[in-house]
Amino acid sequence: MLPKRVIKILEKIVGRHYISQKKEDLLCYSYDATQLVSLPEAVVFPKSAAEIAEILKLANQYRFSVVPRGAGSGMSGGAVPIRDGVVLAMSRLNRILEIDEKNMWVWVEPGVITGDLQKALAEKGLFYPPDPASLSFCTIGGNVAECAGGPRAVKYGVTKDYVLALEVVLPTGEIIHTGHKTIKGVTGYDLTSLFIGSEGTLGIFTKILLRLLPLTPTKATILLNLTQLNILSSLLIKFLRLPERPTAMEFIDDLCRKCIESQIQFALPEGKGLLLLEVDGSEGMVDLMLESIHSIAKETGAEVIRTQRGKEADQLWEIRRSISPAVFQLGSEKSSHDIVVPRAQILSMIEKIEHLRESYKLPVLCFGHIGDGNLHVNIMYNPEETSRAEIVTEEVIRAALALGGTITGEHGIGLTKARFLPWEIEPNVLKVMQQIKSILDPNNILNPSKIFLEEKS
Repeated sequence: MLPKRVIKILEKIVGRHYISQKKEDLLCYSYDATQLVSLPEAVVFPKSAAEIAEILKLANQYRFSVVPRGAGSGMSGGAVPIRDGVVLAMSRLNRILEIDEKNMWVWVEPGVITGDLQKALAEKGLFYPPDPASLSFCTIGGNVAECAGGPRAVKYGVTKDYVLALEVVLPTGEIIHTGHKTIKGVTGYDLTSLFIGSEGTLGIFTKILLRLLPLTPTKATILLNLTQLNILSSLLIKFLRLPERPTAMEFIDDLCRKCIESQIQFALPEGKGLLLLEVDGSEGMVDLMLESIHSIAKETGAEVIRTQRGKEADQLWEIRRSISPAVFQLGSEKSSHDIVVPRAQILSMIEKIEHLRESYKLPVLCFGHIGDGNLHVNIMYNPEETSRAEIVTEEVIRAALALGGTITGEHGIGLTKARFLPWEIEPNVLKVMQQIKSILDPNNILNPSKIFLEEKS
């Protein structure tokens, strides 16, 4: 239990209106998108790096845990406060601090919503490409902590490819600055990369410098019907070898397709799955890309269902966005995994998923960013089928690793994948990771019990 004197000190640091121990507030900050629930002892809303530094110094003095939280949209339990302590809600650090149009970078605080940033930049003809599915409410700080991706990663990369510099409060309360304002810079160890994807275990971001691109003038989206699943590999290779790579390449398997058919405003032909592609660039480049894609589809045996440009293209993306809620018609519970395999192995992984579906008599479906080899595998089940779903989960993870892949491409380890981490990472590498955590956080204050099954304190 937090001593009353600690609560009083926290009130002095942030102001008494910015700390809560009300049950309703604790509940709101007790879970993330995994729906795992664990109530903190208090929720604190800091406004600056200096306040966060004081909170962490206090946490080290009194040995209570601190769990940083953005929007709570994470998919691996990273923001769930499973030990006694406080949640540090970053919602007040929500300013776009500086947009430098000449140098094409932007300083932001971690609580800035990703979609809001993209809209503000678009007004100035600038572009921040990473586009996680939750961009309308997820925050930049959370994106950096998890190294978020999204459909556009096949062409533009993920969050780590756009972070130039960070202001970070270390677990012991020191404030440091990493990285450079320049595009190039190799001075000393790359600490910026160390903090990106560290899931709130090594430090708390208070300022983030992101590089930007020019806003592309136009885009188009193409929906393809896969008449046979075995044409997928050929399509993928040909599309990736185009002189200009598609912006996004989203696969939707046959089971997902059945779930969303009733929500689509036009008829779908018979097929084994769908492939949604987006291209962007100048009008001339988009025309050339569409011509090439139509030609490849024809020679490979895929059918072009619909092509749309500009804002109308967003209508086709509603098909992709509707999958997650639609699959609950197959079961009341969902076990979700974001495995990645080498692109040449993507068809083998999809076939393995279909095999698991038949073998275990459970709806095992997949969709995702096949241009990166990244598949979102959803195992749908009812409570009485939990043990079977857990077996299928292990089978999916083992299959991805056997194909040379990884257990997570975007969502992180957090709580839900901690038991699988030793399956992929060899013991001496795990030891180095834990040593880094121990050096930066000797008292295991910051987001404890995440990533590793056992931590050295």
